[in-house]
Amino acid sequence: MRVLVIGAGGVGTAIARTASKWNLFEYVAIADYDEGRAERAVAGAGERFAAFRVDGRDERAIVQLIESERIDAVVNALDPRFVMPVFNACFEAGVTYLDMAMSLSRPHPTEPYRLPGVKLGDEQFAVSEQWKERGLLALCGIGVEPGLSDVFARHAADTLFSSIDEIGVRDGANLAVAGYDFAPSFSIWTTIEECLNPPIIWEKGKEWFTTPPFSEPEVFTFPEGIGPVECVNVEHEEVLLIPRWVDANRVTFKYGLGAEFIEVLTVLHKLGLDSTTPVRVGGAEVSPRDVVAACLPDPAQLGGKMSGLTCAGTWVTGTGKDGQPREVYLYHVADNAWTMSEFGSQSVVWQTAMNPVIALELIEAGVWSGAGVLGPEAMAPEPFLELLNRHGSPWGMEERTPTR
Repeated sequence: MRVLVIGAGGVGTAIARTASKWNLFEYVAIADYDEGRAERAVAGAGERFAAFRVDGRDERAIVQLIESERIDAVVNALDPRFVMPVFNACFEAGVTYLDMAMSLSRPHPTEPYRLPGVKLGDEQFAVSEQWKERGLLALCGIGVEPGLSDVFARHAADTLFSSIDEIGVRDGANLAVAGYDFAPSFSIWTTIEECLNPPIIWEKGKEWFTTPPFSEPEVFTFPEGIGPVECVNVEHEEVLLIPRWVDANRVTFKYGLGAEFIEVLTVLHKLGLDSTTPVRVGGAEVSPRDVVAACLPDPAQLGGKMSGLTCAGTWVTGTGKDGQPREVYLYHVADNAWTMSEFGSQSVVWQTAMNPVIALELIEAGVWSGAGVLGPEAMAPEPFLELLNRHGSPWGMEERTPTR
């Protein structure tokens, strides 16, 4: 398989390092607007890897690169602003497409905290039939969250439960970054987008609805020593993906942000610094959110100063196969010390990057296949989970005492 990764930030670089270490794929091209960054991403990876310059907004240039390098599959490792140009270019070029975040949402114009407007992924799902007619696969949301969390949901539905009350993705960590008062471990642009947009929830009979940011706070206890973390509702793709393929009464996503992070995001919003609309400063026009991102450290460069664990997982409640109440948490924990020593990438970006690599393995082997715009829930979960274990980063499951 000949693979093109567009975006040589933390996740794109981790994809290159992982594919190299695991000795996968015939050829891997890494492309970025900054060709020097792409070259650094493939440095030392071997002759199968090459670096290119491409603008993620330029569909024609992306198509030309796909064609010139005879690419079979493209992984979009850019932030969500660039989903649609890369997605459209892959359709035009007739190749498999993977991403880790879906097309952006737009709040409801009059009732943003009650009704959804344009939902995450709506632009992609709108053309699913066109992809299907051409026999093309767009596998969307195949990072860790969304991605592995959705695989967990499908696994639970297939093997652990006869009926499901709630599927709740829960993300928490005990990561610390030495020398910084505030240093997000993932793209601040994407974090602002997720956390300040109206969170979305799905309930059977009501379908999708929204709430104010940071709603329904709860303390969730994470495994392997992370412990209790306060989590709040956040807009995330799993809530848009899981109900399409998995039967449940309720689907939620809650992120363990912590009081300080919520306070910072709230202040940014009050000051208008979360806005993506350019403002004039002197003789230049700049997006306030881009300024915030430029002022903060690059998450990809924080690995050496970071310590601790990050946990992504899916909490499921309902009735087990034996007819009794059941509650489980399926999860994956990444230790920053381990990911740095093995891959040279910090834990949050590597935990995201490993999943499209495993998905590509399964697609190349013909184990995963399909046509149209699909989520990870549309695929068989067991082969994915088996590969995760085989690659030395196993997933886990906790049985918990049912609350009903």
